[in-house]
Amino acid sequence: MLSKKEPDSPGSKALTVIAEGVYIEGKIYSRGSTRIDGTVNGEIISEKDFTIGKEGKVEANVKTTNAVIAGGFKGEMIASGEVEITATGKFMGNLTQKDALLTIQKGGLLKGQSIISENPDIFKIEIPEKPKATGEQKPSLSEVRPTSISHSSGTPPSHSSFGIRNPIPVRTEQNVEI
Repeated sequence: MLSKKEPDSPGSKALTVIAEGVYIEGKIYSRGSTRIDGTVNGEIISEKDFTIGKEGKVEANVKTTNAVIAGGFKGEMIASGEVEITATGKFMGNLTQKDALLTIQKGGLLKGQSIISENPDIFKIEIPEKPKATGEQKPSLSEVRPTSISHSSGTPPSHSSFGIRNPIPVRTEQNVEI
């Protein structure tokens, strides 16, 4: 018997990669899979697979389907599928799953709790919609007009009137292209 396959949502085949040497603090939402080889602090929601590479470090609350931890993880993770902690993986925190689908390779570390939950609501992965544009447009360079400051005395203002104490002399050239 053929099973009905749900159509892929937009972006579900995408792979989000945070490269080694990159640091992100905040929220990451991915309709596809996510791989962290850099450092992330915050919250990660990944509809597909979530991987922390050997050099990756994550301190976050994570919600995903499947996960592979080969680097460092600290926080809370909710995974509806399989979770693997490799020989180089360090997992510190709580892991909540539907079923006991946890593999820890020799040398891998789980310091925390592995919780089996029968509450289907906690496994729902909801990615917020992209915020709509506010309708405000920033002016283009052609729309920016220079302004002049006039003084009643008719003389140009001194640097001190702008709060500048020691102006830096600037050399200008006539034929400068931008």
